[in-house]
Amino acid sequence: MDERERIREKINAVDARILEALSERVHLAKEIGQYKKKAGLSIVDAARETIVLRKIGEEATRRNLPREKVEAVYREIIRLCRSVQMEQLRVAFLGPRGTFCEQAAREHFLDDNAVFEERPSITDVFRSVTVKEVDRGVVPVENSSEGPVVPTLDLLGESALKICGEVITRVRHNLIARPDAELDDVREVASHPQALAQCQRYLDENLPSASLLETRSTADAVRLASERTGVAAIGTELAAQIYGMKVLASGIEDNHENHTRFFILSWDDHEPTGNDRTSILFSVKHRPGSLCEALSAFSSRGINLTKIESRPARRGPWEYVFFCDFEGHREDAKIKEALEELRTKATELKILGSYPIAR
Repeated sequence: MDERERIREKINAVDARILEALSERVHLAKEIGQYKKKAGLSIVDAARETIVLRKIGEEATRRNLPREKVEAVYREIIRLCRSVQMEQLRVAFLGPRGTFCEQAAREHFLDDNAVFEERPSITDVFRSVTVKEVDRGVVPVENSSEGPVVPTLDLLGESALKICGEVITRVRHNLIARPDAELDDVREVASHPQALAQCQRYLDENLPSASLLETRSTADAVRLASERTGVAAIGTELAAQIYGMKVLASGIEDNHENHTRFFILSWDDHEPTGNDRTSILFSVKHRPGSLCEALSAFSSRGINLTKIESRPARRGPWEYVFFCDFEGHREDAKIKEALEELRTKATELKILGSYPIAR
């Protein structure tokens, strides 16, 4: 056995001890979680977690380890132990796996004991939450460059579900290939047509001879690249992890300010947090000034509108509904007053939900 193999065997033995200790810590976390439930205590104890992290940081420093990096690892251990104390949350997202929608779902439910289930369409995500196959749904609602996601808006108008949260994710594209590939090996680049168009400058400058291959999604492109030599994909880091691929280049999109907004769907919206947004839809009479009069319910109270979008009402030609977002929670006194006034001026008013503004 050479020196390298001898050291690797020692590393493997240490990894086994780490996993054994981690398993024991998770088991103890479950025990204390059961105690908290019986005692009616909160699962999350932020003060205790802060003390634990400080002690770990001090011990890391004493052992000449980089304190910040050790604390970052331990935060993930605390997150894991916290999650096993919680009831499992089932979350449906617009598939396939490895897309920005799954990435947004995992980001939003990072601290929850969540399992994620892909659905083939936005309609299926709505249906899964409606019939209680899952507890939450995650769907795209708008992109900062491409505009609204029409199926989501239309289904919000028809569904009894509420918006209980939002996630805003930067569209960060990556060139992904098999682990043994290098940039010079790439003969074809596969991705969704929109992703290919959004990375055109990078492709022109770095892979001018590569042919482009359109796929149904960025995740499908990464799967395809995992099966073929000479093919790279444009996709998410999550998709690269799922298919065991390598990121050849990250952040290759032309526009670094491109973001997608996602809604979290549930049967109930969110309680007030002090930093909330509310979404509604409404209709007004088809006469001059009616929309302006309706919106005065907000302007007269200094309520900030953050979005307004019109869609055909589907009940007759040239009839429209307006989707509107504004700052504040539906239970805030000022918002309640505005909504009551709007109700007197609108022919239809539906409160889609109040939820924390995405960080």
